[in-house]
Amino acid sequence: MLKCRAVWRKLAPLARSSSTVCRHNVRRAGLNNGRTPTCVPAAQMSTGPAGGGNENLKYTLMVGAALIGGMVYAIRTVKQDQHRYEERIAEIQSRAERQAAKEPAKPIEPEPPAEETTEAEAIPEPEPEAAPSPEEPSPPAVEAEVELPPPDAEVVASEAEVVAAAASETTEPPPAADTVPASLKVPSHAPYLLIGGGTASFAAARSIRARDPGARVLIVTDEPDFPYMRPPLSKELWFSDDPSVTETLRFKQWNGKERSIYFQPPSFYIKAEELESAENGGVAVLTGKKVVHMDVRGNKVKLDDETEISYDKCLIATGGVPRNLQVIERSGEEVMKKTTLFRKIEDFKSLEKVSRNVKSITIIGGGFLGSELACALGRRSTESDLEVIQMFPERGNMGKVLPEYLSNWTTEKVKTEGVKIISEALVKSVTCKDDQLEIQLKDGRLVKTDHIVAAVGLEPNVDLAKSAGLEVDSDFGGYRVNAELQARSNIWVAGDAACFYDIRLGRRRVEHHDHAVVSGRLAGENMTGASKPYWHQSMFWSDLGPDVGYEAIGIVDSSLPTVGVFAKASAKDTPKAATEQSGTGIRSESETEDTATSPVASTTPPPVVAHKDEYGKGVIFYLRDKVVVGIILWNVFNRMPIARKIIKDGEEHADLNEVAKLFNIHED
Repeated sequence: MLKCRAVWRKLAPLARSSSTVCRHNVRRAGLNNGRTPTCVPAAQMSTGPAGGGNENLKYTLMVGAALIGGMVYAIRTVKQDQHRYEERIAEIQSRAERQAAKEPAKPIEPEPPAEETTEAEAIPEPEPEAAPSPEEPSPPAVEAEVELPPPDAEVVASEAEVVAAAASETTEPPPAADTVPASLKVPSHAPYLLIGGGTASFAAARSIRARDPGARVLIVTDEPDFPYMRPPLSKELWFSDDPSVTETLRFKQWNGKERSIYFQPPSFYIKAEELESAENGGVAVLTGKKVVHMDVRGNKVKLDDETEISYDKCLIATGGVPRNLQVIERSGEEVMKKTTLFRKIEDFKSLEKVSRNVKSITIIGGGFLGSELACALGRRSTESDLEVIQMFPERGNMGKVLPEYLSNWTTEKVKTEGVKIISEALVKSVTCKDDQLEIQLKDGRLVKTDHIVAAVGLEPNVDLAKSAGLEVDSDFGGYRVNAELQARSNIWVAGDAACFYDIRLGRRRVEHHDHAVVSGRLAGENMTGASKPYWHQSMFWSDLGPDVGYEAIGIVDSSLPTVGVFAKASAKDTPKAATEQSGTGIRSESETEDTATSPVASTTPPPVVAHKDEYGKGVIFYLRDKVVVGIILWNVFNRMPIARKIIKDGEEHADLNEVAKLFNIHED
């Protein structure tokens, strides 16, 4: 096209001058013929017949030949330019394909730089197909010149569009699934978005699907695993005889039945990239992704890889993060490498491996988790030379929960499991010397060990509170929610991260499996429009091996006044027997389905308070203002609906021995 314009600039002056001379001659001839006789010769430019007819014909032929020649030249030039243009496209495209073949993981950029795109959009590239063909008459050269874009704009536009065309027209097959960028696997919209992959999220997903069978649910979790149960990580998995238990994550319940730690197999879920197109909906899990920002007004979240997902309804079930002792955090990297904060599957796998390769493990913490792990590792120490130490600041095991006499009994029970107990232990410092940890206590005692397990509580994960503008409770932690577990419009919270209002016990935050199940279930129902208040009194349980277990409900705080009624235990009063009767290792899953009517007292004679140190089975009542606010069932199972109703009624009881009859603890 550039050559065409250059040729025309050379021919145009000649064509215009020739046509001007011709017009002047014709006009002059017409005037002369009108004023003079025909025989009088007119002014002529060259020799020839009078009137200049032959001369005008020559000039006309010359101009016509020049125009025809110019058009032919222009057509050839345009065709040559078109051919070179097509060759240029093919060359750039083949270059892009060769580059893609060498580097399949790096797809070709689909868009040119912003500044080039702007110019390309402002000045469109002339299409080669618009050039004149031999069968079609060519437009006048002057019009062609007017339609041509400026040279600089033409170059910029063509380069930008050629690159874009080469990228869009590539025929390379899509890369394999494992090389597809993560952003391509993430749906842009999820009607139901559940943040967190724990028990509460799974319970909510199941509840949503039950009420809305076609619902599309997306669970986003920063863990690499599908939703699973956490209780077996510190209980049954440690008693497995399978050497590959860390890989299979299957365990035998106390009743001998085997099951997986996962709620559902992978086949239960649909792929995340298929969620938006799934005809019947489904539940998809996006693993290894963390939500780092929430836009409440825009109803969307941002992941740690900058991907955005919009939603209609959202549940926050982020759970909690294990606490650590500040003295350990300040002790340096060497100490941290030899410390486990127990919470996830990977923590179980890591600690299980450590327990087989070290000579001493010290568990710091006397609560539920610390005591369960101490008993589990203590059993293993009888098979090997592993030393298991449990230290805590209280006088006895479970000292913050159990009354002192029962805490002392539990401490002795843990000792019989092969655990060395160090009570009233306040850690002053931790150092690493000769590849061994030295724990210095404030009273001067020194404990040497190879590995530490810090089981000192859970911190609710409220990282999204700032970006989402959600309120965090200053007393209990966690997101403050209303009676329907709702924090904001279209946002609900369930599980460990929820601080809810209990109509009987006031505002609370609970960190147990049953609460995660029930609150997740209720949140899922409310996300589908149920608008139900959370009135459920969740329970929790702990097992000190297969022979001793307890279930609790309400506020169980050793600082409250307590009344305990005990009886002699039989062979059926164990966690093992309880799972044989209920058929499930997760006792709360069966307990929460039951509701208690008015309790019916046993006809057995009045209970007799057990002799000292005889705590085979019994009921412990926790009182506040003479009203029962908490109950522990010690080796008493499948009676939780009765305990739940007692707390719900909120009545004063003159004789708790009579109330204990409701649990039939003296019946064999």
